Amino acid sequence: MKLATVVVVVVLCWSSAVWAQSEEIERLTRVVNEQTREIDELKTQLTRIERALSTITPAPQPATVVPAALVTPARTIPPAQTTQAPTTQQLLDQQKAVVTQALASKWYEKISIRGYTQFRHSNVYSEEGPPLEIPADRSVNPNESILIRRGRLVFSGDITNHLTLYAQTDFNGSTGAADFSLQMRDLYGDISLDSKKEFRFRIGQSKVPYGWSNMQSSSNRGPFERADSINSAAEGERDYGAYFMWAPSEARQRFRDLGPLKGSGDYGVVALGIYAGQGPNRPDLNGIVHGVGRVSYPFKTSGGKFFELGLQAYHGKFVTQPQTITVGGASITPTIPLRGVIDQRVGLTAIWYPQPLGIETEWNIGRGPELTSDFRRIESSFLNGGYVQVNYLYRKQGGQTFLFPFARWNYFDGGRKFARNAPNDRVNELDLGFEFAPWPEIEITPLYSRTFRRTRTGIFPYDVTKNANRVGIQVQWNY
Repeated sequence: MKLATVVVVVVLCWSSAVWAQSEEIERLTRVVNEQTREIDELKTQLTRIERALSTITPAPQPATVVPAALVTPARTIPPAQTTQAPTTQQLLDQQKAVVTQALASKWYEKISIRGYTQFRHSNVYSEEGPPLEIPADRSVNPNESILIRRGRLVFSGDITNHLTLYAQTDFNGSTGAADFSLQMRDLYGDISLDSKKEFRFRIGQSKVPYGWSNMQSSSNRGPFERADSINSAAEGERDYGAYFMWAPSEARQRFRDLGPLKGSGDYGVVALGIYAGQGPNRPDLNGIVHGVGRVSYPFKTSGGKFFELGLQAYHGKFVTQPQTITVGGASITPTIPLRGVIDQRVGLTAIWYPQPLGIETEWNIGRGPELTSDFRRIESSFLNGGYVQVNYLYRKQGGQTFLFPFARWNYFDGGRKFARNAPNDRVNELDLGFEFAPWPEIEITPLYSRTFRRTRTGIFPYDVTKNANRVGIQVQWNY
């Protein structure tokens, strides 16, 4: 009986708390709706006043002619001081000031929305060996040659002088299964320590500051996908992490100026931090964070040309997911230490921005997870690779139309740690193409790729495709 009484009392208390919380939520909702109605009324009043004032024209005053004979000299009387009526523009300015003040504290006035979508088609018309596999490009597939590669929507803004929010979703994100889904790409806050925002912390899921090409937006890149040599360090480019970034005001302005020149964005002149290490939207599997550091500076010559030099490195332990394979009729599941194996790299970046001729190159070496030749263990092995790209940026007068031809050589030899069993991945590939934008919101990119060699890392026995030729076309619209 006592237990039943206690249960009844607990239930009643819980119900009261829920009811009180519900009432508070309803009250807050009413307050928000009321403020929204007030703002809408202010906007309506401003529109009505502007419309009324635009129709007002001063009436002409009829001229009165007085005969000269009737005009008598008059004593000069000082004019009386009168208050001048406000002009139409002054009234408009006053009304706009009222609305601006009313909206100044509203969060939705500080948030911007933008994004882009990429629609792509690819076709492999010759190859030697197994079907060509490009891990990041599912359009290179005999059964799936046309798709939406990316559908991004970005919400960002300076919420206060010390907090900037950034959130990016992908409407065509891959979960690793056959289906696509809405996926979180970025969700972080920049916490600035000073008014100039030269010193800041970035916390959340964001791009790992390793590799200039990894940090360059896919909307700004010429080739369809990033080079395997750099992207293999952080496939998906993102992870849960916390980074300290510093850049003087002059450098931050240069990073902004480099946007139209296919820049990578502002990730600081110096960036230091930690991240989980397993990739975006994935939990840490060993409790050991990766450490990363990067130094990069955008120089400007006396002739106004820009070039950027950078050095980056990271260190940690990575846990590759093993998968059972059949070798000679026997099933083998490769073993890996419980807390993973050493995963570390150091890389160099050199970018001469296209003004109009440009060249970019990155190279890195290190050690990372790789399946042994007997298929029984996953160990830390040597890796190296990089890319070189030559490009040219032509802009029609006015900057609305541009042409961006490019040629890129991509090489990598090492374990692909994000693939199951981390098989050895050897890539030797050449991309030729050009990006054409008749208008800023539309970009069309035809691409030809010659694959001299590429390992099929997704399916055992990890055979090699050679001398593959493929063509593709991509249409991107920006909004």
